[in-house]
Amino acid sequence: MDDNCIFCKIIKKEIPAEIVYEDINFLAFLDINPRSAGHTLVIPKDHYRWVWEIPNAGEYFEVVRKIANAQKKAFNQEIIQGKIEGKDVPHAHFWVFPDPQSTNTENIKNFKENGEKIRKELELL
Repeated sequence: MDDNCIFCKIIKKEIPAEIVYEDINFLAFLDINPRSAGHTLVIPKDHYRWVWEIPNAGEYFEVVRKIANAQKKAFNQEIIQGKIEGKDVPHAHFWVFPDPQSTNTENIKNFKENGEKIRKELELL
């Protein structure tokens, strides 16, 4: 953990976030500045600077896959986009989000409702 990292603080529950998935190694939560409703960040709980440093990358991308499939159903979307990030926040993360051009922007920041939609679909997977 890095005491100065905002994502490490979210992992330690020092900063609130709308968490949609958590296991022993990974955490997924809604982005505070979403590109579309349900925009989710998937991060390792251990602090790595870049995604390619994660030793169990296969498990990591399995979580990304689960989130993407849940979003497809939760938001009735065919296109789910992804983007490897780590530049602005120096903690490995992957963006997973429904296509902004084909989603309703009305509920883009309804974090509680959007989080619940994703969690519900994850339970069904």
